[in-house]
Amino acid sequence: MPGDNRPVGPWPAGADPEAYDRLRRRILWSMPGGLYVLGSRAGGRRNLMTLNWATQVAVEPKLVAVSVEAAAVSHGLVRDGRVFALSILRRADRAVVRRFVKPLDDDGDPGSLGGLAVVAGPTGAPVLAQAAAWLECAVRHELPCGSHTLFVGEVVDCGGDPDTEVLRMEDTRMSYGG
Repeated sequence: MPGDNRPVGPWPAGADPEAYDRLRRRILWSMPGGLYVLGSRAGGRRNLMTLNWATQVAVEPKLVAVSVEAAAVSHGLVRDGRVFALSILRRADRAVVRRFVKPLDDDGDPGSLGGLAVVAGPTGAPVLAQAAAWLECAVRHELPCGSHTLFVGEVVDCGGDPDTEVLRMEDTRMSYGG
């Protein structure tokens, strides 16, 4: 079950499963990565979720992939709505990501979500108004990957300041934001 602390195989023959799993997790956590807020929507439902598994995967067309846990509320919204937005935060805004580690109640106000101002572009997926930069994507591909699904979206809109020093996983005490 995702989130429990049992060692996850495989591991090399003769290795202590717990020690090997600890080492592997520490190495994976050391890989540089961003920390983002994923906006999703389907029909009248919206959500914001902390996410750290995101990357550009193609140049032509401009494609971005995000890996979303299958059990997450956002997973169903991205799958059904076929859109997502990635809010890229300033390093100084590290506390913001903690607000979105659990599903939130959408009060129906189109200008806010989780107590923070949001805007919606062409896809309708929520973008944090305070984001340093953002990408809006339309889902083009979907690949089940064990506990997560990799959604690949084509960038249909973007904005912000690409020269801002952005939040990274290592700026927080978080070890997973998927």
